[in-house]
Amino acid sequence: MTEGTSGLTVEQPVWEDPSSDVERRRRARARIPALTVLYHPDLSRVGERALLGELLAGRTVQISRLEPGFEPPYQRSSRPLGDRHISRSPVELSRTEETGALHLSVAETRMRVVVNGTPVEHTWAFSGHEVESGGVIELANRVVLLLHTLPAVPSQPPPERFGLIGESEGIARVRSEVRRVADLDVPLLLRGETGTGKEIVARAIHQTSRRQNGPCLCVNMGAIPVSLAASELFGSSKGAFTGSLRDHAGFFQRAHGGTLFLDEIAEAPAEVQVMLLRVLETGEVQRVGGAEPQRVDVRLIAATDANLDQAIEDGRFRAPLLHRLAGYEIVLPPLRERRDDFGRLLFHFLRQELQAIGEEHRLSPKGDDASPWIPASVVARLARHGWPGNVRQLHNAARQIVIASRASEVVEIGPQIEKLLREAAPPAVPAMLADSPGTAPAGPVRKRAESIVYRSPAGVGEAEILEALRACRWEVKPAAEKLGISRPSLYLLIEKFPAIRKAGDLSRAEILEARETCGGDLDAMVERLEVSKKGLQQRMTQLGMTQSGMS
Repeated sequence: MTEGTSGLTVEQPVWEDPSSDVERRRRARARIPALTVLYHPDLSRVGERALLGELLAGRTVQISRLEPGFEPPYQRSSRPLGDRHISRSPVELSRTEETGALHLSVAETRMRVVVNGTPVEHTWAFSGHEVESGGVIELANRVVLLLHTLPAVPSQPPPERFGLIGESEGIARVRSEVRRVADLDVPLLLRGETGTGKEIVARAIHQTSRRQNGPCLCVNMGAIPVSLAASELFGSSKGAFTGSLRDHAGFFQRAHGGTLFLDEIAEAPAEVQVMLLRVLETGEVQRVGGAEPQRVDVRLIAATDANLDQAIEDGRFRAPLLHRLAGYEIVLPPLRERRDDFGRLLFHFLRQELQAIGEEHRLSPKGDDASPWIPASVVARLARHGWPGNVRQLHNAARQIVIASRASEVVEIGPQIEKLLREAAPPAVPAMLADSPGTAPAGPVRKRAESIVYRSPAGVGEAEILEALRACRWEVKPAAEKLGISRPSLYLLIEKFPAIRKAGDLSRAEILEARETCGGDLDAMVERLEVSKKGLQQRMTQLGMTQSGMS
């Protein structure tokens, strides 16, 4: 403190060392808006990131073919999206300081932009919560991006990946914890929803530990009959029960010198819980029917997707056992909390399944104008799904897609995947900017009529599609409902059948001829050219043709 000219004591500002623990913690908590590539025709670009720190400084970020630069995690070699189908005229992203909302404006580009499954005509507003959970952006039907946030302080590159696919913040934390506990002999408890990869983590811990040359046994407690659980885990002596004709070694004896992974630990019967507690306290197991305890040297890793604290309150699980099991806890993130890993995981599984049937070439790079094996719209639709079954469910879906698309030049979405995606909660419609001309007001997403009977797109032919489009005046949404398929599936089928006209294929000469023949009647031109009214209007705008004098 110093004394001012008025005689009052003045508080001097304190300089904070940016390397101090307080500052490091503050920076670690700070987050920056970012874009991660979920899909690009060049699949080597999937997973690349662009940090958008300019938004926090009040500047606008432009997204186009030429900017911003994207780089792989832990590398400093940025490059733009580059795909020539993406416009050089940018989409603009800005931030409202007061609310933290991000606003996406497409006013400067004619490129097709879709956010969370809805085409953007003017402006789209992301709330702070929506940015945290991630927004899916499609550009020109070619590239899929995830708008989300990343830590301001990047994590260090992992020396080992432990078989865990992904570079998200959550999976980086899991890798760090695996390294931290692998060489210790403390019991571990893995918590996480079903399908998050608990067994993979358990095996990674074993392979990184001093026990890696010993056995690693994985047991699902939910799959063992209650009457056999004790003998299966701890062994039994000859004659201990009817049918016991010889001594039987349990999983603990067989895992001696190694690791025993007990999945679904909440399913352990009450008597087994008591015996597990004894093993953890004494290192001894008692065979069923045996006279003497046996010492075992086993590292125990347990896992559950259940709420053990609630199970304790309900009297279904013993509190002392939980305290013993949880020598250290690792929580595995669900897929919805690591959405920037979605593209990495999807294409890892697709490549794995295609390799199994000898069709890995489906994912090989193609020419600039060639249709990719899996369209961007399909990836975006999959990315918007909630995936309650997490990584396991995504792997199963990738297998379904590959099998349904065998020998096909374009992905076929079979009835199983259609059903899965229909059951997903529809994306919320964000509040649009009130002062944006032509934007629709926010409101609930209208649900499809319950009377619609859905079917496999594979069973829909070209003639049937044409009939439905004509009946619906070439509007895709009602035509899709009439056919009993989703809009993305109908778009894929339209791409598949070149005889079906798209507004983007119309030439200036064709439109001029139709306008003269129809006397400028836009509805009559729609019938003549066999495209939607909105699509025709957009195509005329793209070609710089005025619509004055048209009815």
